[in-house]
Order: sequence, then structure tokens, then C-alpha cells
Amino acid sequence: MANDIADTFAAARMGGTAFIVSLGGEILEIGGGKSLTRLPYAAHLVGDPDTGVVHGGVITAMLDQSCGIAVASALKELMPFATLDLRIDYMKPATPHADIFVEAECLKVTHEVAFTRGIAYQASRDEPIALSTGTFMLIRADRGT
Repeated sequence: MANDIADTFAAARMGGTAFIVSLGGEILEIGGGKSLTRLPYAAHLVGDPDTGVVHGGVITAMLDQSCGIAVASALKELMPFATLDLRIDYMKPATPHADIFVEAECLKVTHEVAFTRGIAYQASRDEPIALSTGTFMLIRADRGT
């Protein structure tokens, strides 16, 4: 069952960060440890002006943000957390002039770490641009005990 407080927090706070706003990204779905975000194609995101392909760093950052949103949605209580490790496997360049979608899922939450996976795609999730595996460090108030 989704945690409404965590979902509301994640949508309001993480969907409105300066980072996601500057990229033009948006949260489409959130709940139950999952998120779906969209990054509309824009010229300021292009890494190679000759091809019009979105910079790989933008895709990495959206995967990180989307996995973080999934973590926030999976938590039973609100708490700070930070990306501990993020692995990205690029499968192909993004198609120019097409939106990018990112689905992320929090697979497991332990006392100190949350584990995630994500996929960035355009037309179909069966043709991914990139896959991610990430871990997030949870910063609990009772950390010293």
C-alpha cells in the first residue's frame, strides 16, 4: 500500500527542485515505491548540436532523480537520504526531438540503505536508452543508536 504522506512529499518537494524545473522534467506517477517521470526534449539538453542527441549526463541525472522519488515513495517515515552509488548502463543514444520517460522502482529498504533500479526510454520500454541500479543511504534520526 502506498504511503500517502511520502508520496505527497516526494511529488511536491522532489518534483519541484530547481534541478528538475530547470530541465523541464515532471512527475507523471508516484506511489508504492515507484515513479514515472517525463523529460520533454529541449535544445538546452542537447550534448551534440550536430546530432541533436540529449546529453548522457542529463539522462543519468533523471535516472538518479527518479530513483530518489521512488525511494521517498517507499519510505514508511519521512527522512533525508542521499545517493550512495549509481550505475548506468547506456544501451543506445536517445532519439533527437523525442521525450524521454524514466520508470524507477525501490526494490528494498533496509535500516540504512534503499535499493533501486530504473529504465530510461522513449517510444517503448522494450527499447531502453539506459538502465540504472542504485543505492541510497538513509539518514535516520536514530542513526547514533
